[in-house]
Amino acid sequence: MERENMVKSVSRALDIITLVSSKKGGLGVTEIANQIDINKSSVYRILTTLVQYGYVEQDKETGRYKLGYKFLEISSKLLDSIDLRSEARPFLQELESFTNEVIHLVVYDQGEVVYIEKLEGNETLRMHSKVGKRAPMHCTSVGKAIIAHLPSSIVIDILDRKGMSVHTEKTITDKAEFLKELARVKQRGYALDLEENETGITCIAVPIFDHLGKAIAAVSVSGPTIRMTEERLKELQTRMIPIGKQISARLGFESRIS
Repeated sequence: MERENMVKSVSRALDIITLVSSKKGGLGVTEIANQIDINKSSVYRILTTLVQYGYVEQDKETGRYKLGYKFLEISSKLLDSIDLRSEARPFLQELESFTNEVIHLVVYDQGEVVYIEKLEGNETLRMHSKVGKRAPMHCTSVGKAIIAHLPSSIVIDILDRKGMSVHTEKTITDKAEFLKELARVKQRGYALDLEENETGITCIAVPIFDHLGKAIAAVSVSGPTIRMTEERLKELQTRMIPIGKQISARLGFESRIS
């Protein structure tokens, strides 16, 4: 009987979460109780527990309940899951074979990028990057490729919260200049890191979009500046833009693949 009651409580909690998620402005205890036919005291107890764990939050002004930020945390972890890596891996291997350079796959998480895959290539290159490590967005090609497609309000918030720390003498630290750079990135479809993160290393990256059209990840090629000439960067851009679109298509994003 105790097990049965526990299962019923979990079921009711999930029903409440589903109901709350369907209403942008949230719902009150009475509204929830009426819609799922549970007494108000039971609804309140379940909501209190969900609030405690961050799955639901209460608007202090209206008293209504809505989804909590715990779901954002879970969804961001979902981006790090094996699905993106497995869908992207054949394309990353194709880039590695074509370039013999270091290939990165990153995801966007809370104003930074997180490396979730790194292929070393056949050429010798020492880089600070490693799987699981975080990196800033303002001085990395992968960061620029993603942030260029975020709403301007979020971009400004990231820059204000994270700052624009100097990594090399070529790091862009002026906000207005950086916003102009993002406009160029969005227009041309790829981003460059011209020794802005690590001296002597140049990178080129393209964004990856999910089924909702949101830039959630990026793939890059990194190499020593002496090899990453202007001519080679032009060659790489024609190769990488279609690959970014193909990986995005594998995630459900509808786009014309040129």
